[in-house]
Amino acid sequence: MRGLVFVVGLGLGAAVAAEEAVWQMLTGAEITAALTGRTLDYGAQWQDFRASGRTLYFSGRDTWGYWAVRGDQYCSMWPPSDLWACYGLQTDGERVRFVGGGGALTVGEYKN
Repeated sequence: MRGLVFVVGLGLGAAVAAEEAVWQMLTGAEITAALTGRTLDYGAQWQDFRASGRTLYFSGRDTWGYWAVRGDQYCSMWPPSDLWACYGLQTDGERVRFVGGGGALTVGEYKN
């Protein structure tokens, strides 16, 4: 994943808490079902998740990587690195949210 979303500021606590209640953590099988053959829109970027385990991330140019489900986490690897990064995945039914270490968040909306 490239972009990370952070919520910072005073007076946002109630709105964040209200939004937080709608997010459901997904299991490994649910992550596979939520992403396989789907495209997520991150605003200026998007990502396509192929059943083959390949993923195409577009942010002005194509970047090809790999994705997999390990346990109850979404994992990705972006060559030339051979390191896998893993994230929890949550949904509110219309969007998915990647939860990284330290609470970093990336939200994507389904394009298809």
